[in-house]
Amino acid sequence: VYQLYPPPFQEKSLKGLYLEQKLYKLGTKDEPFVYANFLSSLDGRIAVDDVNSGKSYLPEKLTTPDDFRLFLELHAQADCLITHGGYLRALAEKRLGNILQVGLYPDTEDLVFWRQKNGLKPQPAIVIASASLDFPMPGNIHQFDQEIFIVTGNRADPRRVKYWEDKGIRVLRAGSGRWVEGRALVPTLSHLGFKSIYLIAGPSMLDTMVRDRQLARLYQTISHQLMGGESFHTLLPGPVLGSEGTLKLSYLYYDSSSTNGVGQWFSQFEMFPGSSDDIVSEEKENNLTKNLRE
Repeated sequence: VYQLYPPPFQEKSLKGLYLEQKLYKLGTKDEPFVYANFLSSLDGRIAVDDVNSGKSYLPEKLTTPDDFRLFLELHAQADCLITHGGYLRALAEKRLGNILQVGLYPDTEDLVFWRQKNGLKPQPAIVIASASLDFPMPGNIHQFDQEIFIVTGNRADPRRVKYWEDKGIRVLRAGSGRWVEGRALVPTLSHLGFKSIYLIAGPSMLDTMVRDRQLARLYQTISHQLMGGESFHTLLPGPVLGSEGTLKLSYLYYDSSSTNGVGQWFSQFEMFPGSSDDIVSEEKENNLTKNLRE
């Protein structure tokens, strides 16, 4: 891939591009490092709805091996993964592939060794955010001996809470209503000792993380194609954002070797509140840049 920003322009190896950032070192138990990754078309589609079933899916032509490799490099650096009930339902219906464990795909054994070398547990913990608490639990989570937590709001159905607690799974509260809220979720996970948190849930979870200023970094792959479609999903589903939606580009890479013949950008943004009272200090920005380059 080619590094377009920051200068100078240079060629970089795709493999290891995100591993060299060592994200697990950027967070602490008091202030976890929360990051997310999304894949979109030029017109902002991250998923489209099937006209027959009404269920959403990721168009196959958006995906590439290069993008998936970088997704897994981010995955490999997490203490815990935040997913959601919708993903588990889609996984059970075979509409989406399994991304809950490290090293399951061909040529990803190096990611398992990387975790071991850097003192991380063999597999990340799984945090399932859900308002309904209605989803199937994948059996392979137990197979890989991963910690499992379910997070819901304070007004969740007590019968569903009891259902999961009777199965020996800890149910945490992080929201004043039925929905999980970012401002409550991250401190809850911090108390569990997690320092690097990878958000692999959907747009609704990204929305609350951004609005509550809990997201530290956003990675986005932008495929050079227009998807169109009358029913689709984008990164954020909620109302207009204010200063909490301000981002700063830190890295941009160009990949011209996609298997589908379409180029793509790998972009990386730091979250910067727009108000003068909340802008990240120059010292913190410099330290962040130093960590990225080390």
